[in-house]
Amino acid sequence: MKLWTDAFSDNAFMPKRHEFDVADFGAHGDNISPALQWSDLPADTKSLALTVYDPDAPTGSGFWHWVVVNIPVGTQGLAEDAGRADGSGLPAGALQLINDYGTRGFGGAAPPKGDKPHRYIFQLHALKVDQLPVPADATNAVGRFMIHLNQLASATYTGLYEIK
Repeated sequence: MKLWTDAFSDNAFMPKRHEFDVADFGAHGDNISPALQWSDLPADTKSLALTVYDPDAPTGSGFWHWVVVNIPVGTQGLAEDAGRADGSGLPAGALQLINDYGTRGFGGAAPPKGDKPHRYIFQLHALKVDQLPVPADATNAVGRFMIHLNQLASATYTGLYEIK
C-alpha cells in the first residue's frame, strides 16, 4: 500500500498553506489539506479511512488533525482542500469526524511558536468493511477505534512543520 502527496516530500516540511488559521495558536495559514494519492490497496479492501496525527503536540496524547471514514474503495486520492468543513470536497458517503480543534474537517498544522518541528502523520487505512458503523457526531476516538478494529493494512506519509 502506498500513500503520497506532491505538495511536499515524505518527512520534509509542509508549505504554509497547510498551516491552521487561528490567532490563539499563533497560526495564520490557509488551512488547506494537501492533495493525496494512493495505490496498491489489499485486494480485499472494502473502504478506506484517513487520519492525520501530530504525536509531538504538548498534550500528553498528541493531537488529531483530521479523521475521515467511509471513503469508497474506488477512490484513488483526495484533491487539494478536500478537507473543507462542509465535506463538499470528499467523495459521496465519506464522513469527517470532529478533530481535536473541535471542528469538522482538516485542521492544519499549528505547533507552538518556537517549538521543535512537529510531525504530521497522514495515514491511510484499508478496511475490511464497506462502512464503519459510526454516527456523524461520533468522537474521533470512537472513529479511530473502529478503524483499527477493521483495518487490513495502512500506509503513512509524514510532513513536518514549525512556527518560528
